[in-house]
Amino acid sequence: MNTHHDGTHGELTDIPITGRLLRGCLELERTERGLLPHRLPTRARDQNTDAQLAMAEAQPSGVRLALRTRATLLELDTLPAKRAYVGAPPRPDGVYDLLVDGSLVGATTVAGGDVLTVDMTTGSAEVRRGEAGTARFAGLAPCMKDVEIWLPHNETTELVALRANAPVEPIPAEGRRTWLHHGSSISQGSDAASPTGTWPARAAALGGAELINLGFGGSALLDPFTARALGDTPADLISVKIGINLVNTDLMRLRAFTPAVHGFLDIIREGHPTTPLLVVSPVLCPIHEDTPGPSAPDLTALGEGRLRFRAAGDPAGTAAGKLTLNVIREELARIVEQRAQEDPHLHHLDGRELYGEADHAELPLPDGLHPDAATHLRMGERFAGLVFAAGGAFAATGV
Repeated sequence: MNTHHDGTHGELTDIPITGRLLRGCLELERTERGLLPHRLPTRARDQNTDAQLAMAEAQPSGVRLALRTRATLLELDTLPAKRAYVGAPPRPDGVYDLLVDGSLVGATTVAGGDVLTVDMTTGSAEVRRGEAGTARFAGLAPCMKDVEIWLPHNETTELVALRANAPVEPIPAEGRRTWLHHGSSISQGSDAASPTGTWPARAAALGGAELINLGFGGSALLDPFTARALGDTPADLISVKIGINLVNTDLMRLRAFTPAVHGFLDIIREGHPTTPLLVVSPVLCPIHEDTPGPSAPDLTALGEGRLRFRAAGDPAGTAAGKLTLNVIREELARIVEQRAQEDPHLHHLDGRELYGEADHAELPLPDGLHPDAATHLRMGERFAGLVFAAGGAFAATGV
């Protein structure tokens, strides 16, 4: 075992990174440069042909190292893969949040790494390879404590090495319920300030739950392999947020949507027949309330260095079955009401209860699609109050 001397904190020891130290991911892939956390298993990835989903599921939203240690210094070497968009402002480096005994006490970033440059006008992408960097957390109290390092929610992160100046062990399971959530980029955390600032992370903290976040940017598309991953993953609570990506991509019409939702829920229920299962419809998004997709970048805004989206569909298309958010909300409510007659553990939440008209007036969507950091925190608090609290779908029982 290698040691490294640090003049202030003493010797650092290399700690093997294993699945026992990680929470929130379904698999670890050994790469030529490190370990890559995945939020979909091999079986699902093998059935996927979409580059957007491949990128999103390898971005470790909700994935964290969970350690019990007396260490005062921790160093985590990672190889990030950052994204850049031609003509748009540079994206900030991904944030690593440090929690000690459940409280946020620090944050840092890792510069460098690989860079994926995307041209949204042509759809082309180019990768430039880079070097690993270090997330360093010093000055921790010398007592025994539970430490979590939350990885960036929006930046692919290969884990290269972990070092500490005291022994490390996994945080033991403490009876907290596991909450498995699936949704779009909003669930993954688009435009949240940090990985613990995404709305599911905030809701999980308030609800006392262990989060497994299967929110995939641009990719909540009722894929059967995603439903299978949800059905196969042990969980005490499950939620699925359905709608916005189906409009973004103009993927299907109402005729296909209804049986696809039923099939998605059927597959989940095969693995979790009585687990509380919450179906959440889309939050407010004015450009797509009554206008179908696809969503498209606003090239005028892009020319001014701003990223904004517009609805490129025709409202008249709804007569032929094209999907809008209002069409989806109405149909999801009907489907859940129908299924709940035989499934007492199935629940529904209108997404506008998390972010609706009044919220939009106060906190508009900066790019027309994604909530900002303050809205993520508000949505997490709303979800905890509506769903985890007494009378909610995830309310604790037997206490």
